[in-house]
Amino acid sequence: DMKGLKLDICENGIKHVTWEMTHKRCGPEFFAQHTVSELADWSDFALEDEGRLTEPMVYNSETDHYEPISWRAAFGLVGQALAGLDDPNQASFYTSGRLGNEATFLYQLMARELGTNNLPDCSNMCHEASGRALQAALGTGKGTVD
Repeated sequence: DMKGLKLDICENGIKHVTWEMTHKRCGPEFFAQHTVSELADWSDFALEDEGRLTEPMVYNSETDHYEPISWRAAFGLVGQALAGLDDPNQASFYTSGRLGNEATFLYQLMARELGTNNLPDCSNMCHEASGRALQAALGTGKGTVD
């Protein structure tokens, strides 16, 4: 007989929530000390263990480092890249179940105003395999019991 708190959620979801709750911070001094080529050899755990980013960063190919960039400049780069696409469907707007409904709505609205519905989410990325297996085995890709 199980007593106490029961959680019916994804293990990776728990990991992500705890990573987001960390008090560790990873600022520009970290990226000044490490090249992107060096960081590519680090494990996901080691990278995540450095903490949360403190500001937007942009890759400098001449120095092989991430460098701080202002929010205005970061949004400018994103806007410039999106405006330069030949077709809006060349862009993909990934969303996660960790994002609140209001932010998700605005993000999806932005993608649709751009002219695409290319909005894969964590269900596509994390649960697609199990959904396909359920579809093949049971005829439905979702749970059938409340």
